[in-house]
Amino acid sequence: MIKIKLIPFIIFIFYFHANAQESFSLEQAIQYGIEHNVEVKNANLGIQDAEAQIIERRAIGIPQVNGALKFDHYPQVPKQALPEAFTFAFRDSTGSLPPDFETEISFLLKNNFTASLTASSLLFDGSYMTGLKAAKLFKQYVQADLRSKEKAARDAVMEAYLPSLLITESLITLDKNIENLTTVLFETKEIFKAGFAEQLDVDRLELSLANLKSEKDKLERQKNVTLNFLKMAMNYPLEDEIKLDDDITTLLVEATDQELVDQIDVERRPEIEVANLGLELSTLNVELNERGRWPSLAAYGSYQYQYQGNNLSNGFWAPTFVLGAQLNVPIFDGMMTKAKVERAKIALETSENQKEQMVSFIKLEILNARTNYLNAKITVSDQENNLALAERIYNTTKIKYKEGVGSSLEVTQAEQALYQTQQNHIQAKYELLIAKIALEKAIK
Repeated sequence: MIKIKLIPFIIFIFYFHANAQESFSLEQAIQYGIEHNVEVKNANLGIQDAEAQIIERRAIGIPQVNGALKFDHYPQVPKQALPEAFTFAFRDSTGSLPPDFETEISFLLKNNFTASLTASSLLFDGSYMTGLKAAKLFKQYVQADLRSKEKAARDAVMEAYLPSLLITESLITLDKNIENLTTVLFETKEIFKAGFAEQLDVDRLELSLANLKSEKDKLERQKNVTLNFLKMAMNYPLEDEIKLDDDITTLLVEATDQELVDQIDVERRPEIEVANLGLELSTLNVELNERGRWPSLAAYGSYQYQYQGNNLSNGFWAPTFVLGAQLNVPIFDGMMTKAKVERAKIALETSENQKEQMVSFIKLEILNARTNYLNAKITVSDQENNLALAERIYNTTKIKYKEGVGSSLEVTQAEQALYQTQQNHIQAKYELLIAKIALEKAIK
């Protein structure tokens, strides 16, 4: 009995989850997109890799200790021929060697076991500190690149989020127009039944209403397409439903004086930060290759304990302890280092040129964004005036038609003009929002 009572509840829970859809404001969509963006994830992995590179580079200058165990068994030991001079002491008065004398001798026994412990340390290397500094700087570079990737992900989500808002606002306007036109059509049909209107009047209004409904169906299909693009930008499951919480009016915030008139500061852009760190890395690369001409000094020590014997019971143990140092002095490498330095300098100069070009592009982008925003703002103001006029004309035309001094053709034309003006107004607001966001992207 208890199980039977639980069935409706389980069905309700399943139905709720199956039909649930997640809602996103623009900022929530951006955060979701950044968290799930593959490029951002890879950039975070790049930071971990850079940290490991620092440890790897630092390890070069830290003393290294290694142990080894080695066992060699010679079933047949190698022999060497004795020089003729070695046999003089063994010859008798007649110059003959003893019958059992061997002219070949081995310096190895059949069993050799060696246990060793070796330590080494870099005392001086001109490129070591430069390389370590470059590894730390590379981590900063990767972190800056992460911020650049996050900005790119943010921009991609914003660009994909806004088209759906435009369609949603158009659909809201269409619904209102359909509702108004449906009312006018109903009234016209009643007037037609009373004999005070023609069938042509009804047909015109029905055609106009059908066109609006067809436009609504098309926009709803377009909205599904734009939502799929948004899901792709967010890396959101395509099969899941998604709902947008924001609208154009909510997001449409006036640009500040700082955004419109302040002096252009390109250093705020993450791309410039990445470029600056890239220049520092290129400079260090020149220094690293130049120090390839410097000598390096290393110290080492080794202790080993070796057993030798023809069997494992009656051999002997021999300890060995060695301390030493090694100085490596580059003398001539076939002009390889010189070529590496020249290539590093060319790479540095190329990076400087690329940064200069980037700065010019960003300045132009900011100037154009400011101009586009101001133009879009003027367009919105003009379209608001046009919308007020179109609404006044439409309302006046409906009144005239109801009072019998106007025609259905005038109503249809006024309705079409109103709808077009409404769309122009929505489009103008949308373009102003696009211009505002483009201005924010250009400055930040």
